[in-house]
Amino acid sequence: MKSEKTAAFRSAVYTNRPAYADFDAPEKFVAIESIIARRLKEHPKAICSYSGGSDSDILIDLIERTRYVFSLAPVDYVFFNTGLEMKATKEHVKEIAKKYKVEIRECRPKTGIVTAAHKYGIPFVSKIMSAGLSEWQKKGVPLSIAEEYEKAEDKAAKRRELKERYPNCESVINFICCCNSSGEPRPNIQLVINSSKYMRDFIDEYPPDFRISAKCCDYCKKQVAHQVQKDYDMIITGERRDEGGMRSVPRKDNTTLCFTETGSGQFRFRPLYYVSDTDKAWYKEYYGIHYSDAYEVYGLTRTGCCGCPISYKAVEDLEKIRPYEPNVVKAAWNIFGRSYEYRKKYNAYKEERKSRR
Repeated sequence: MKSEKTAAFRSAVYTNRPAYADFDAPEKFVAIESIIARRLKEHPKAICSYSGGSDSDILIDLIERTRYVFSLAPVDYVFFNTGLEMKATKEHVKEIAKKYKVEIRECRPKTGIVTAAHKYGIPFVSKIMSAGLSEWQKKGVPLSIAEEYEKAEDKAAKRRELKERYPNCESVINFICCCNSSGEPRPNIQLVINSSKYMRDFIDEYPPDFRISAKCCDYCKKQVAHQVQKDYDMIITGERRDEGGMRSVPRKDNTTLCFTETGSGQFRFRPLYYVSDTDKAWYKEYYGIHYSDAYEVYGLTRTGCCGCPISYKAVEDLEKIRPYEPNVVKAAWNIFGRSYEYRKKYNAYKEERKSRR
């Protein structure tokens, strides 16, 4: 019975994945190269986001290798500099452009990360959690509705009553009560507060004294990207399911997340979506890919916005960066420090609750 229940709620990312998703390297990459060739032939006016991270290094190598074999049109590359980037990343971007003989255009946001964080809030735990807690802070819906919902025998009726009591708070109610809009319990999906264990209890006992939001990503990356990418037929990114979070959640227009037609008529292409960490390791060794010093020297396993609190290793990683780039570490603490401290408190709370159990 347990296995049947698990299967019923399994993400469409898994159930609808393409056949090549289960291939091992090198067969998986052969399949991906053929897919890249097909999509670039169909949509030659393409732009690719390059971050300077390891996924981007694999992606640009795949694209340029495929372009060479099939004599395909050039792809435009762009690097979005949030204003809080490691020197190692910026230097690596230049090295990669030289290696592949391509231009990687650098774009900066109109609203910098310091301004965005001050105005809208700072991330906590994940983008999903940040969005949910941000709405909770703005709407003022009490956490006690979760207890009402859990005690209710007719949960659908209780869900309707909560909707009437708190109009225009649909997503917040679902988030707090761990249910969907029909009142059905959904405790195990990522879009609810207790997707992070004991989070609702923790927030109740220790309310945050700062604004939580992931809007800094919207203003420092997404809005800039939309402006730069608007005139292209196809947008290529290096998103992978193994990264988790929002990147592993099915979207309404596409469950596999590899190739999507948007409402504007553009196409979004994610060639690495089903590439695992093991696949990446194989590719790096086989083709001799050299990552940036952030990986090879500092010892990071992931980059991105430097010090972003969404990473559970943000503080640990900053200490690895500190000997090489102390100024960027200081800047990260000035921007995200309260989130780091709050997460430390949350981690301690989780451990205490686990020990009680």
